[in-house]
Amino acid sequence: MADCSRFHQFPTGARREAVTLAIAVAVALCFGGLGCDSGSEPAQGAGTGATTTTSTSGGETTASEALPPANLTARDFDPAFFDPASSFIVDNEWLPLEPGTKWVQRGWTEEDGKRISHTIVSVATDLVKEINGVRAFVGWERDFSDGELVEAELVAFAQDRGGNVWHLGEYSEVYEDGEFVGGSAWFVGSLDRARAGIQMRANPELGSPAYSEGFAPAPYFWGDWGKVYKVGESTCVPVDCFDDVVVIDEFEPRKPGAHQLKYYARGVGPVRTGWRGRDADHEVLVLAKLEHLGPEKLVAARRAALALEDRALVYGRTGSAETRPAQG
Repeated sequence: MADCSRFHQFPTGARREAVTLAIAVAVALCFGGLGCDSGSEPAQGAGTGATTTTSTSGGETTASEALPPANLTARDFDPAFFDPASSFIVDNEWLPLEPGTKWVQRGWTEEDGKRISHTIVSVATDLVKEINGVRAFVGWERDFSDGELVEAELVAFAQDRGGNVWHLGEYSEVYEDGEFVGGSAWFVGSLDRARAGIQMRANPELGSPAYSEGFAPAPYFWGDWGKVYKVGESTCVPVDCFDDVVVIDEFEPRKPGAHQLKYYARGVGPVRTGWRGRDADHEVLVLAKLEHLGPEKLVAARRAALALEDRALVYGRTGSAETRPAQG
């Protein structure tokens, strides 16, 4: 959704209005017994992936690790695709999310014919959050418009055994004139009809079908899709010049003709955002700074993310995030 080019998308413009609407009515709809059933996103179920087998000491064979199919779609989502010991470790070569990595992207959007400075600050935290039985990575993101904080977000991703990165939901806060207005949360398994989506395939290939990046029904109306638009591209941004860049065309079916172009560099992740068609914001972002936080700054980022987490629990029904275990 779509607006920025880091892990995920912050809403701006019309989408920010949708988030504000969600603040006003989401709790009543989702937690007042009325449900949130809207839209036509197909159900996700048992999945169609292959499984490996293991033999017990008695000679019996049992199914174990489920593997996602080669022609994976969002409909195939299955918690069995994820290894509980490592699903929160996102090391996809196009979207590596190593804890402590900080991306600062700067550029602009257009509002009422005027160019407004826009900055996205994204941090890969060391938090793990269980979503619908899957242990997920937690990203912390802040959105600044004309130097003022307008949104903050926690986003949950998990990587399956095939190397595909899945989007499992998010919590967004809105600020006006520097004051916290409220928040809205949707996560797979805690909101009726919310569906996981594919954030980045293990092997993005030109000509492959478009895929859902996740789905949340009214009042959220979150339903972005992605499609591999170009491969082998080259681009230069303030951080560096990159070759072999993959460009993902992101769009929302409810807004025909509006497209955002997200550029992903191997080993780095998002490095540029552009647009084509009738995208209202005409957003342009480039990776201006790439930093790897030291222990103290990582702890500070964790605390800031957990502060959002505390507020998110007012709007969502998931358990608290925890610090990820040390890796041997």
